[in-house]
Amino acid sequence: MIKVYRKTGTIKAEQFDGSDEMINKYDIEMVEGDYAEDYSMPEAGPATYVRYFITRFDLAKGISVGDWIVTGINGERWTIADSVFKKTYAELPVIPKMYADTIEDCKANHYKLSELFADWSWNYDEQELIARAWLDGYQVGEQA
Repeated sequence: MIKVYRKTGTIKAEQFDGSDEMINKYDIEMVEGDYAEDYSMPEAGPATYVRYFITRFDLAKGISVGDWIVTGINGERWTIADSVFKKTYAELPVIPKMYADTIEDCKANHYKLSELFADWSWNYDEQELIARAWLDGYQVGEQA
């Protein structure tokens, strides 16, 4: 029987922008060529292209500007096309330190999420943000 699963671990991801900084950081090899010469398409003319390959991973893997370089929970890395990444991952919410401290205090004292909402006056948007941060994790920032 097929069961439905959700992802439980967090990842770190950086969108590849083709910059020299990222090329050096991830040991990416840039290969330039010519469509007409490489693909035997004389009608294509002299259009040039650039291909990127990550050689640091187990196998050389092609990557395009806009793709994501992902680092998993054990430090493993892989690439994901932008369209797939956007359908699969959502950025953790950014919450103020005060909210983060409140969540951590409540969890340490074994409060239920419902008790957190009963004890504090949160508006609807704050409740949704706090619930998402409680369940999925969060990043601490200046603004909620």
